[in-house]
Amino acid sequence: MSYKKLVSRIPDFRYSNWLLRIPLAIVFLQQGLDKWPIDQETAESFNLPLVVWAFVTLGEIGAGVGLLVGGLFPKQFLWELGDAITRFSGVTICSIMTGVIWIGQPESFMDVILYDHFHVLLWVGGLFFALRGNRIYL
Repeated sequence: MSYKKLVSRIPDFRYSNWLLRIPLAIVFLQQGLDKWPIDQETAESFNLPLVVWAFVTLGEIGAGVGLLVGGLFPKQFLWELGDAITRFSGVTICSIMTGVIWIGQPESFMDVILYDHFHVLLWVGGLFFALRGNRIYL
């Protein structure tokens, strides 16, 4: 049996993006909810102003919810809104993860790539949804 024939027998699972969307949303929801309630003392422990800490906390929660909600809009019903929510959530994830990596003060870009796997993976997941949005359904 040829490779093409074998691959053509595998069913098309157009909702496979949920296999990435759900765990990424869960991680961001957990991280955001762990920072609740927002307080000055915790912000200071990360050397961040309270307003930045609040934006990070609300951004994590919002990005997690946005990834889930944004994926629920079918192509026929307010598809553009769902796509915009998904993309905005992806941009928010990238922004937050860039800040997290930056605050860690890595020695070099290679240190980030080689030793900060979790944050890089979250950043790339956010980038996927920022660039692709809900076009995965088309």
